[in-house]
Amino acid sequence: MLYRFCRAILRAIFILLFRLEARGVSNIPLDGPVILCSNHKSLLDPITLGVRVPRKVHYMAKEELFRIPLFGSLIRAVGAFPVKRGGVSKEAIRTAINLLQAGNVMGIFPEGTRNESVGMGKRGAVTMAIRSKAIIVPVALVGEYRPFRKMIAVYGAPIDLVPYAEQGTTESMEEATELIMSRIREMAKTSQPAS
Repeated sequence: MLYRFCRAILRAIFILLFRLEARGVSNIPLDGPVILCSNHKSLLDPITLGVRVPRKVHYMAKEELFRIPLFGSLIRAVGAFPVKRGGVSKEAIRTAINLLQAGNVMGIFPEGTRNESVGMGKRGAVTMAIRSKAIIVPVALVGEYRPFRKMIAVYGAPIDLVPYAEQGTTESMEEATELIMSRIREMAKTSQPAS
């Protein structure tokens, strides 16, 4: 209930402030495990990625954020769970896989850090998707977070990981990761908002 309320408020703010437009939301399955793999430009990206999605989106968030009074409880209530500083822990990966195996949606930024242009991805999202049998939907967040300048969230067609899972090699995981990142780059390039 709290998640839906927060999502509705944030959706209204982002539509008014950043003229947020969502394209391809119908590419997100309405049930079953899904990983939304997105480029990462700003601290606001998790909100942009999730506010127009009809399902609850879960995220990994820095452990320090959960120590902030009230804010920590709020982000936990809206689907975030802690990750220790210095990389994603085995515990956080286990939590993510358990959430996915229970049929939930995870929002992941494969670059691992914020970049102005779409950089190289790490293969953690692919590994989690294969282990949980989740569908990966590539997402391009396009535009600038400036008041009244348009932001666009583009949800692409799901990517079939079966051929990569069957190979099961480090190289196949890296190929699948690069396929995801190249889809995100292409969507970002072809979806620029009009100035």
